[in-house]
Amino acid sequence: MSSATAQLFPAPTHGRIFAIAWPIILANIAAPLLGLVDTAVIGHFGTVSELGAIALGSLIFSLIYWGFGFLRMGTTGFIAQAVGRRDQVEIRATLIRASLLGLALGTALVLLQTPLIHGLLAVFDASAEVEAGAAEYLAIRIWGAPAALGVFVLSGVLIGQGRSRTLMGIQLLMNSLNVVLDVWLAVGLDWGLRGIAAGTAISEWVTLLVGGGWVVMQLQRSRSDQGAFWTWSQLRPAAAWWPLLRANRDIMIRTLLMLACFAWFTNAGAVFGDTVLAANHVLLQFITFSAYFLDGFAYAAEALVGAAIGRGDRRHFDVAVRRSTHWALATALALALVLLAAGQWLVALLTDLAAVQAVAGDYLPWAAAYVALSFAAFQLDGVFIAATATAQMRNASLLSASGFLVLAMTLAPVAGNLGLWMAFVAYVVLRAAALLLFFPGLRASVAGHAAARSS
Repeated sequence: MSSATAQLFPAPTHGRIFAIAWPIILANIAAPLLGLVDTAVIGHFGTVSELGAIALGSLIFSLIYWGFGFLRMGTTGFIAQAVGRRDQVEIRATLIRASLLGLALGTALVLLQTPLIHGLLAVFDASAEVEAGAAEYLAIRIWGAPAALGVFVLSGVLIGQGRSRTLMGIQLLMNSLNVVLDVWLAVGLDWGLRGIAAGTAISEWVTLLVGGGWVVMQLQRSRSDQGAFWTWSQLRPAAAWWPLLRANRDIMIRTLLMLACFAWFTNAGAVFGDTVLAANHVLLQFITFSAYFLDGFAYAAEALVGAAIGRGDRRHFDVAVRRSTHWALATALALALVLLAAGQWLVALLTDLAAVQAVAGDYLPWAAAYVALSFAAFQLDGVFIAATATAQMRNASLLSASGFLVLAMTLAPVAGNLGLWMAFVAYVVLRAAALLLFFPGLRASVAGHAAARSS
């Protein structure tokens, strides 16, 4: 590699990895504030049924948006590789293609809202008053779906470029605006539930417009090529769309399988009684919170590994994988130690029910073990997303999900909730092990990756 190229593409140092990761960690922690703000406003100024409607409506949107998370992941790898190749035309074309796909899917959600809302509400066993409020909330908030999915795409573009501070700024904009609009519409104008839904939808659209405008201006300022920002010829060929559609399809399957495993774990715990179900739910909150931290280093791997793959630089590929994994391992171990040392106190913050506290305390070591071992799955996900090796991700998810179900159905009837936790911890190890099966082939392909993409 020439000195000029090495200067343009600095090595993935520990400082560079941390500089990408920490804004993402803060943005991840801030993301749940959207739901918390909605709940707090109605909790203080609304009725019990409105609070229940907000809880149900927010849960439904969380499930919907989790399912569409492929728009973020499916965009990042293509952007990072194009950055590595210094292919500004492809960066812009990927932004346009992914944005059109996100807006199309969001528009479909709006157009299909009636059967979608009724179908999703039918799954839950809420009171008629809560369901009516949730339906009203969903019918208003769903108009923000195209913008929300568009923001997913913008997040993928920014992560692929390593611009995590901008991503953090966009997330803070959405949350801050949501707070202001919630208070103004729900309380100031006395719109109640409708104000909460409208405020969230408006904040999503404003965030898309402001964030999208910034990304376009940034790409326009940094471009060195001549001609239009983008052309219809970049969108017309089916061959140009297929890699993005294929990647999104594979990631969606992988995500749904993961969601099914978490749902299985929750549902299987309910068999052992309400106290066990509640205790498992509390411990899952700690696992979810730990993911906010580990995602930061996985996203750093996506940006740096993807750039190395884009320019066929196996040395920087190895360095980026190794160093980001070291950070993830240290973070996972630190989080696990916090759980072991302060877990009982943390459980008490979430519930004052003595029975739930006792059961949660019994299984805290297993939750800590899950967190400590989960770093490998997160990091390998980041590496495979960077490589757009989504078929391998899909296949690995099929293998690990199958292994989890076999273990859960074998151990839970024998060892009860302990067996269920043993299977759940094994699941996160299986996720990493399954991806490791494909890693040598992925690494071996790095040197020829750039040539293959440019041919």
